[in-house]
Order: sequence, then C-alpha cells, then structure tokens
Amino acid sequence: MRPLRYSINVTLDGCCHHEAGLPPDAESMAYWTAEMERVDALLFGRLTYEMMESAWRKPSAGTWPDWMSESDVPFAAAIDKAKKYVFSSRLAEVDWNSELVRGDLAHAVQQLKQVPGEGLWVGGVMLPTALADLGVIDEYEFVVHPTVAGHGPTLLAGLRDRIQLELVDRREFRSGATVLRYRPVPGAA
Repeated sequence: MRPLRYSINVTLDGCCHHEAGLPPDAESMAYWTAEMERVDALLFGRLTYEMMESAWRKPSAGTWPDWMSESDVPFAAAIDKAKKYVFSSRLAEVDWNSELVRGDLAHAVQQLKQVPGEGLWVGGVMLPTALADLGVIDEYEFVVHPTVAGHGPTLLAGLRDRIQLELVDRREFRSGATVLRYRPVPGAA
C-alpha cells in the first residue's frame, strides 16, 4: 500500500501561504526536488493545482522562464513530469499530466493508495485538511520557516478532531528552516 504524505511550508505561527516563509534557496529547492522525485503521484485540490501549474509547468516554447534560478529548474522539471490527480468538482478538465478525480474522496484516495509504488504526496491547504479528517494521511512533513507571518491561511484550520503525531525525522537547513516529519500515533486522539 502506498503511503500518503502531506508536505507543506509553514511559518512559526502556522501560516501556510506559499509566499509567507523564506524565499526558496538552493538547499530547500534541492530538498523539494528530491521529495517530488521519490513519489509516484501528486494529489492536488483545484486551487493548488492551478497555482502549481501556473508556476511550474514547462512553457510550450520548451524553455524555462528567465525568472527561474538554476536551482528552480530541477524542481520545475520534477513537478512538471509528475503524475497528478486533481480533486475538483468545479474543473471540467485538466491536463499537465493530470487526471481529474470526482466522487467520494475517501474511496478515491484508498484506491490510489492500493496501487503498488513508492508513495503519494499531497500539498495545499483545503484538500489535506479533508484528508486528515478522513484519517488517510500516513505522514506529515512540515518545513517550518523562522518567520512570523501574522496573517494568511493556517495549517489544517478547521480540522474536526485532534491528531496525535510522533516525530520520526528532523532536518535543519542553513537558512534556519527545519523539516519536521511526523506519523500519526495509532489509536491516539
């Protein structure tokens, strides 16, 4: 069974807006590139899909935009080629190596988890909260930035029940950001 990992950048005050943390550097981009390359597929809600596609899809001209740094290109290539499942009732169709998923969220995710492979990755805000409420996330990975945003969407806001987690890995970046990886404690609430 493929594990499902929720990964996101977050500030010290729990803000998970994509622009609230530190600007990405070569070290963090290499980390996120490796994370993209070690999963079989990405799960997105509509908003995250649209945001990621607008930033990281390879232009039809075939060359990456000038705004990308040398460390951005491997990440862009990894996410561009990754298989994506988009959970949306609003979108009529998707492309960018993506498949639109509709219907019962729990059933659809359980089916994806049953396919043999290395794992699934989910990012964003709303879809991961729904998945956490369903209890289908196997690992939580937070890249905590030494920043206080003071505003913006917060991590897992609106979660119905408390989730008890155990720390399974920790890594620090030179920037001061810390990667914290957790797994749910079985039977704890």
